[in-house]
Amino acid sequence: MRDLEDKVLNKLKEVIDPELGYDIVSLGEIEEIKVEDKKVYIKFLPTTPLCPFLPFIYSSIVQKMEELRLEAEVNIDYEGRWSIDRVDPEIRKKLNI
Repeated sequence: MRDLEDKVLNKLKEVIDPELGYDIVSLGEIEEIKVEDKKVYIKFLPTTPLCPFLPFIYSSIVQKMEELRLEAEVNIDYEGRWSIDRVDPEIRKKLNI
């Protein structure tokens, strides 16, 4: 099962947050991944609850999971708090933060 979770994570790295130009994994926007049979549960934490790109990111996640022949259930966490500390250190350097 871990192998499939790694495939899911790698596929999610192909989803780019248009606002920042980096993938949603490196930006720390993925909180949780659970794979059961042919279904994957993904908890997504946007950089802001008012992100105008949420529909685009949501549909991109679903599309990437379909490429793995998985049904995606994406839960957007509007209550959680995203912070810059969640971002990969290399990306922080590139963003000068």
